Parts: sequence; structure tokens; C-alpha cells
Amino acid sequence: MIIACGGDGTISEIANGILASAAETELGILPSGTGGDFRRTLGIPSRTADAALCLKEGRTELIDVGRVEYLNRRGELATRYFINVASCGMGGEVVARAKRDKPRWWAGASSSLWQGRATYAAAALQTTLKFAKPTLAVSLNQDRERRLVTANFCVANARYFGGGMKIAPEANLSDGLFDVVAIGDLSALEILTNVHQLYLGTHLGLTNVHHAHARRVSVRNVDDEKVLLEIDGELVGTLPATFEILPRALRVRVKEVSRES
Repeated sequence: MIIACGGDGTISEIANGILASAAETELGILPSGTGGDFRRTLGIPSRTADAALCLKEGRTELIDVGRVEYLNRRGELATRYFINVASCGMGGEVVARAKRDKPRWWAGASSSLWQGRATYAAAALQTTLKFAKPTLAVSLNQDRERRLVTANFCVANARYFGGGMKIAPEANLSDGLFDVVAIGDLSALEILTNVHQLYLGTHLGLTNVHHAHARRVSVRNVDDEKVLLEIDGELVGTLPATFEILPRALRVRVKEVSRES
């Protein structure tokens, strides 16, 4: 077992190392840092002592993993794995803003859940007011492309992202499918007045919110403007991108099978 002590970015990097090595290694999680979205789906407690007990007495489960091919920051074709959520559009812009505008005094402060939520909430508010929604061409399971004016486009393996937003409330870590959620052509006012539904996971019924399941997802920007791509809370590059599900590819220590804490 390799234990990841950190937030979502640290957990994702260690998962990538395990998957790249093809070793029979189990991933354990001891939450720290300002991000805690992936551990929520696994049912791992945020309190260190409780999480340590989960490592000792929990059970091993095989979970699905995503593999994505995209353009890195140098414009080169790159590939990596992800275990939580990948998003483009506002998601990429929010991550970029959150990391750029994080108060300096937090760097020397002990990390906490409220810090992560406050950072993302502030970045999301600023991005919502200024963001120009791109038109994306999307294909599910190699079907014909569909064009969408999209505020945010998410390919979810797990349920939460952005510091506690329940973007994919129906996601199952072992069903062999992505939950694809597109927040469509909503105005800034519509997004702000319904943001609480993202945290509750009740947004899928809203007009201009689209939800589907897929094993393979391809997405590209229609115009020449770059669309940022974030994977597991880290800004990695831009579109175009192709996502593929790898069923039951990673061993993880969990409290319960794909249950919320």
C-alpha cells in the first residue's frame, strides 16, 4: 500500500504513479490539504484519526479510472490518468484563478476544508461574472458530434469537485461509465442563483443542464480560443481531449463501497 497524505492533487499524482507502474499496489488516503473531493465519494472521513482507522480496518475495492489524451501547456499531445473529475470551460478557469489568487498568508497556515471551499467559491464567483462561454463539439461513445454552448463541461468518475460541489450525484466508481454533465448556456445570474443546487446535487433537473453516461468522450473547441482543461483539481492544458474509462483498474482502501461519508 502507498498512502497519499494530501489533497486531491496529491492523491491523483500518486494514483498516476501506481497506474503507470502497473504494480499490484493499493492506494490509501490520509486526507490533508485544501481539497477533499475524492475522499467524499469513498466515504473516507476528513478527521485524521478516523481516516487512519479506515486505513487499518477498511476494505479494498477495485475502482474505475479515467484516461485522457489532451494538449499540455506546451501544446504537445499528452496522456494521464484521473480518478475524480475532469472539466473544461469555467472549471479550468476557476482552478487557474483559485491557484493564482490564493492569499499569501495561507501558504504558511495549516490547511483546512473551509479554506479550500472559500478559495474555490471566490474564484467561481469572479469567473462566473466574466466568463465567455465557448462552443464545444462533443461526441459520446464515438457517436456523431453535438455542438453545445457550455459554461462548464465535466467528465466525472466520482461525485464531487470544486471544494464540495456534488457535480455528478449519480456517479458510481465501479460501473464502467463516466457521468458526463454539461452546464449549458446559462446566464451569470442563473448560475449564481442556482449554485446551491450544485452543492446539494439537485441541479441535473435544471433547464440547460445535460447529463449522460459514456465509456468514451471526445470534446474540442469549435473556435480558435483556447479552452482550459483541469483534471482532479489541477490545471494541465487545453482542449481537444479524449476520455476513456478503464473499468476496475485501481485498488483503493475505502470505508464503504462507493458510499458518501
